[in-house]
Amino acid sequence: MNSVTANPSTGAEAAGCCRRQLLRGAAAVGIAGAGVAVLSACGGASSGSTQKGPVTLGPTSDVPVGGGKVYREQQVVVTQPSAGTYKAFSAICTHAGCVVDGVQNGLITCPCHGSQFKTTDGSVAQGPAQTALPSIPVAVQNGKLVATLS
Repeated sequence: MNSVTANPSTGAEAAGCCRRQLLRGAAAVGIAGAGVAVLSACGGASSGSTQKGPVTLGPTSDVPVGGGKVYREQQVVVTQPSAGTYKAFSAICTHAGCVVDGVQNGLITCPCHGSQFKTTDGSVAQGPAQTALPSIPVAVQNGKLVATLS
């Protein structure tokens, strides 16, 4: 499939870009895949953070002891199960790909279907998810949380 680089133009030119990509995508992958071709070509679909490597999330004070914080933009959830111990996990639910939305009472919760994951290790506490949240390396540097995204 063709890829489109960022174009500083707006308005009709940008819309023309998407129409051209739609036609190319329809010819390349058939009508069934045309919607996907348009979304990826025009940037309408978000696959989340494309940032790789070390990413500064925020100050450690953002993550309460016994709780956590969801960093939606980076698609990371960080918990602090005990004072000074930080754990980071993918914020993408392993059931249906929704972004988890909260951390409370030792559980990370997904709003879509009610899956819950343990803050200590990301394991499933309640389904329908059957797979743990993948862990992400996290470190404290100068009072800030730094996750290493791959």
